[in-house]
Amino acid sequence: MTQTKKTEVANIVGSRIRKIRQSKGLTIKKLALETGVEYTQLSRIERGQINTSVFQLFLISRALNINFSEIINGLDGIQFDLNG
Repeated sequence: MTQTKKTEVANIVGSRIRKIRQSKGLTIKKLALETGVEYTQLSRIERGQINTSVFQLFLISRALNINFSEIINGLDGIQFDLNG
């Protein structure tokens, strides 16, 4: 997977997390406290600056009271060549 595709996935996931968090009226600091994920790391996740672990995404989904699939839904539509 190219860096561009990694960045694209990270941006999509981060944007979804931010939108859901904001729609629930949570600050990033409050979400960080509820997940145990450091505020700075959560901020970088939301901005698509880093890829994060599945476990951290799971923690975030639980704290947001959403299904894990809401964070990753539609990512299978991103096309890339695993061999190239």
